Amino acid sequence: MKFAVIGGAGLIGSQVVEILNTAGHEAVPHSRSTGVDILTGQGLDAALAGVDVIIDLTNSPTFDDASPAFFRTSMDNLLAAARRAGTGHFVVLSIVGVDQVPVDYYHAKTLQEDLLKAGSVPYSIVRATQFMEFIESILSWTADEETVRLPRTPLQPVAAADVAAAVADVAAGSPLNGTVDLGGPDTYPLDELGRITLAAKGDKRSVTTDDTGGMFAAIPGDVLTTKEGARIASTRYTDWLK
Repeated sequence: MKFAVIGGAGLIGSQVVEILNTAGHEAVPHSRSTGVDILTGQGLDAALAGVDVIIDLTNSPTFDDASPAFFRTSMDNLLAAARRAGTGHFVVLSIVGVDQVPVDYYHAKTLQEDLLKAGSVPYSIVRATQFMEFIESILSWTADEETVRLPRTPLQPVAAADVAAAVADVAAGSPLNGTVDLGGPDTYPLDELGRITLAAKGDKRSVTTDDTGGMFAAIPGDVLTTKEGARIASTRYTDWLK
């Protein structure tokens, strides 16, 4: 099978390309550096020529109220190009609980999903929980030289390698015309996750539980964790930290 991986040079995309090519498929990474611009449409028709599956792993350059415009424009262009090329499967990577989070970026990702569902191209959506690779960045949002303030919001970190494997597996299969959730094997309150992370890094800062601290404080309940029927990856956060 032939795959066009849009955003194929990124954290997930580069691994998806490697997995699919190792399995004997032809997976080609595309980005602005290869002459493909999803906001102008430049290079899309050439990139999708003869492609069986398009995998969209791109992301908005901002996480504020400008992000919906990015996803609307990019999805309009990608879906139109996929229709012209006769592409039979369109895969998007999204976020577990995305439609229940009152944050601009999550609204934008929900819009991306809705545009895909409303289109005429058979599709699959892979929703993943928070990447283990991003936990330190999350801590930095509310950190100073001595303290990190974190809410007790439950997170279920998943390794990027496990996400890439799931995306590649779904992309190589028949279109789901639906959504599959993926999460790591363990769930932690974010403040506890912060303490585990700092201890593993030898960071002497303390974690203060603050249910108003950071973006995740606005997220209700356990919406960022998987429910029954989800795929559960094998990599544990404590092992990944090592």
